[in-house]
Amino acid sequence: MKSPICVANVCATNRKPTASFRIAVSMLAIAPLGLMLAAANTSQAQTMSSPADWTQFHRDNMQRWNPYETVLGVNNVGKLGLKWRAPFGTNTLSSPSVVNGVVYVGANDGKLYAMNANTGVTLWSYPTGGRINSSPAVADGAVYFGSWDNKVYAVNATTGVLLWSYPTGNLVDTAPAVANGVVYIGSRDGNLYALNGSTGALLWSYTTGGAVLSSPAVVNGVVYFGSFDGNVYALSAITGVKLWNYSTGYPVDGLAVANRVLYTSTDYGNLYALNTATGTELWHFQTGNYMTQFAGPAVANGVVYVGDSDGLVLAVNASTGALLWTYSTGFDAYSPPAVANGVVYVGPAQGNVYALDADTGALLWSYTAEFGYYSAPVVVDGVVYLPSGGFIYAFGLGNADLFLRIRPTPTTVQQGDLITYAFPVWNLGPDNAYLEVLNTQVPAGTTFDYIRISGTPGLGTCTTPAYGDTGTIVCNENSAMAPNTTWTVRLTVKVTAPSGTVITESATATEGTFDPNPANNTATVSLIVQ
Repeated sequence: MKSPICVANVCATNRKPTASFRIAVSMLAIAPLGLMLAAANTSQAQTMSSPADWTQFHRDNMQRWNPYETVLGVNNVGKLGLKWRAPFGTNTLSSPSVVNGVVYVGANDGKLYAMNANTGVTLWSYPTGGRINSSPAVADGAVYFGSWDNKVYAVNATTGVLLWSYPTGNLVDTAPAVANGVVYIGSRDGNLYALNGSTGALLWSYTTGGAVLSSPAVVNGVVYFGSFDGNVYALSAITGVKLWNYSTGYPVDGLAVANRVLYTSTDYGNLYALNTATGTELWHFQTGNYMTQFAGPAVANGVVYVGDSDGLVLAVNASTGALLWTYSTGFDAYSPPAVANGVVYVGPAQGNVYALDADTGALLWSYTAEFGYYSAPVVVDGVVYLPSGGFIYAFGLGNADLFLRIRPTPTTVQQGDLITYAFPVWNLGPDNAYLEVLNTQVPAGTTFDYIRISGTPGLGTCTTPAYGDTGTIVCNENSAMAPNTTWTVRLTVKVTAPSGTVITESATATEGTFDPNPANNTATVSLIVQ
């Protein structure tokens, strides 16, 4: 029988060492103990412009919690509005990373996108041979991610130029975790891979009995991850040697690590707390509802937050497993939450995104976006980023102040005359307005004739009654309105009412951004038929 391979008194017995691993062993054998401990220390040093950046799926603290967020909080999150919305291919299960003012996210069209975090403009995209469910990780000037073409990729974070790719034995769904220059990522072939971040060379791999779809967490020299074989695994981050495993009996979903405790969920509604040193179960909580491999908990300030298939967002005491509160979204809440400054962000639940009070579960804000599943929100410097339905949404506290008036021409009419109502919508600023909508109707005593739109470059589209009919009219601007610009809809109707009739026309303008003066968004005007 072959002798086990041992490094730093830890022995590997169940996987074949690669050439790169043997080199790593040789280097470790001559390294001072202090350097070895430094290599094992997963402080998660990243190339970040700000500690508030969201560099990878779990963030660098492996908890999906941003402790550096100070802009958004319980007192102002209700004023969130749409800063921008940008198309990026097709729907996605990938969640974004935001680093150095750039949003990185994968899509079902097989491309990884880099977008300006302030405007949503695409800076570059990199095509692969399959859809990208993997949430990218950004470190040391590179973006790491997996694809359904069975490969792991590293591309330059600034240019999108390929640095290297590594072939696995099956689809790669999981998000990578990067620590100390090593990329840890799972595959549906049942392996967790440790790859050199600079070269893509295989350092080691560990084989489980099922697909690896949960994203790994790397803390204090240990890699934690789950498998569809029903086990949670803890491996040495340096050698890949198994330290322990815990059997749940069900496929294991996402996980988070905080204060020497690992929190993980399974497909069939169990939330577990495990001792990170031994794998011993500390407690488990049964939700009774299904959770998918793309779900997982967030942990902040002694509370674990997780969603399930019954539409519930649950808050559980991290020390005891006692249920603290639940909030029902009414839809599947598979998306992993994000936590920042006392607020829990959940979505998209069938296109809906929610902000909840982290202490009470009270709804603070919600928004309905395009239909989407599974992608998780991130919060960076006062902005919430979320993919849904083939778009990236960015929500912030910017103000776009719409101002609506109605101007009829002529002001004196008779039966049989045509009236043209102009509905100018001004954006008084100071920020762009998005997704402006004008709602009006053919006023009583008239019939529809035609409609025109002028103003901003997007112009827009309208749904109207047929010629000669009556009914409602909805016009969408379909673009962004810069401050101090005007979008105008002109509706022409024919007067059918007899002399003495009062014709009253009203309209309302709405937008996706926060509007500080909603009273300015409605207008009414009346005419008397002569």
